[in-house]
Amino acid sequence: MPLDAPDASTRSDPRDAPAASRTARLLIDGQFIESRSDRWRDIVNPATQAVVGRVPFATGDELDAAIGAAARAFPAWRNTPIATRMRIMLRMQALIRAQLKPIAALLSAEQGKTLADAEDDIVRGLEVVEHACSIGTLQMGEFVEDVAAGVDTYTLLQPLGVCAGITPFNFPAMIPLWMFPMAIACGNTFVLKPSEQDPLSTMALVELAVEAGVPPGVLNVVHGGREAVDTLCTDPRIRAVSFVGSTAVGRHVHALASQHGKRVQAMMGAKNHAVVMPDANREAALNALVGAAFGAAGQRCMATSVVVFVGAANAWLDDFVARARGLKIGPGDAPGSDLGPVISVAARERIEGLIAEGVAAGATLCLDGRGIAVPGFEHGNFIGPTVLSDVDCEMSVYRTEIFGPVAVVMSVDTLDDAIALINRNPMGNGVGIFTRSGATARRFQHEIDVGQVGINIPIPVPVPFFSFTGSRGSKLGDLGPYGKQAVQFYTQTKTVTSRWFDEPDDACAASANQASETSIRAGDAARHPINTTISLG
Repeated sequence: MPLDAPDASTRSDPRDAPAASRTARLLIDGQFIESRSDRWRDIVNPATQAVVGRVPFATGDELDAAIGAAARAFPAWRNTPIATRMRIMLRMQALIRAQLKPIAALLSAEQGKTLADAEDDIVRGLEVVEHACSIGTLQMGEFVEDVAAGVDTYTLLQPLGVCAGITPFNFPAMIPLWMFPMAIACGNTFVLKPSEQDPLSTMALVELAVEAGVPPGVLNVVHGGREAVDTLCTDPRIRAVSFVGSTAVGRHVHALASQHGKRVQAMMGAKNHAVVMPDANREAALNALVGAAFGAAGQRCMATSVVVFVGAANAWLDDFVARARGLKIGPGDAPGSDLGPVISVAARERIEGLIAEGVAAGATLCLDGRGIAVPGFEHGNFIGPTVLSDVDCEMSVYRTEIFGPVAVVMSVDTLDDAIALINRNPMGNGVGIFTRSGATARRFQHEIDVGQVGINIPIPVPVPFFSFTGSRGSKLGDLGPYGKQAVQFYTQTKTVTSRWFDEPDDACAASANQASETSIRAGDAARHPINTTISLG
């Protein structure tokens, strides 16, 4: 995710934009406003290079105003009944469901995904909103009676304060919906910075949140690059930062925000493997792998970018290539398109450069997606499915997250070899295995050092009742962005230890209390000296 992009598409005056384009507005204290910034960036349709909108790089004053609005709104919002917060989430999910297709069309136009992928992007985020509707049970504390004589201990899960989210271009609906619904349902206020490459669909969802009843200041949105990111990481009013994006930016965000005393969850790059055993269901496995490797033009942090054929399964390579060759490339809104363009010209050139590096290093180019021409869309950022075999661990195509429709194929002799190969890779987002053997699958899930494991499932992203659990070089911070871990991330645990006494008549209150306290201390000291010290001081 680029932090700052004052490139040739940056405008000095927003009035230069075509009349048909849309302006990404800021949301500050309940008001959608046009930025006063003198720095703007075009939002470009990746299939045509047509400008579909423009986005400002928010000024320092606007960033300060958004954070200030969130800070002012927090005291009242944290005291808002949890049932009220739940009802807002219920209304929000209904509004999103009703507007699913128009938002998907907007998402496809600015990001390039097929309409089916765009709808799935929204639906996966919608699942998190629906889960946030259960916040009344998710945010419960714990209670133990009589931890000592007459002493009870319980915990409260209380909101942190102002939280911030920084989201990438590849899922402009799902990932913002991973963040702000859970954060505000827990009683926090939020400042969101969407990707500057495709913020329009994110803003459409934010508008529905406001329509659902999110109060002024509880949710705020700013746009920009590195300056905006660094402000969110350093402003003392912000207590926690959620990030999804590239490894380089994630490390920067984690280091900077941590240095300024904030909680941070940073979900970063990946190199996801899929192990194909000789006993796998051939038809199901190959179909799943083609979709997982090339769907969404490979622009998914959970894409299967490395296929590991084990033993006799190496003979399936030609079939895998043939299925990839049969995919249809085209603009996202064209019927029958299996994959659309990548996000930008720069992304296409980077991907094509990595393919060339792989070939130069000795990889076999089984299927070349470079130079694809889509009739009527000659200026689109299209790359067709690409397959490289005979790849080793030292090649850049293996070490680097390509983030495009490129599958790297590796061959090993045994399951042991496959597990060792994957565990040596520094990334740990997701992994899959295809097999008919329960014993093989169980051993694999036990020994593999990766956060999310799929068994006959290539993209093992869990439903929101669980948590996204990438690991190692793919994640910094202990807690994932949704599910129970998100509640832990967006709340602080307060432990209360209490003792209550009967109230005697006023005339003998003092002497009775003194006698009672002396008796309790003496008895407790004999039976539970440690508990007495902790409970009574």
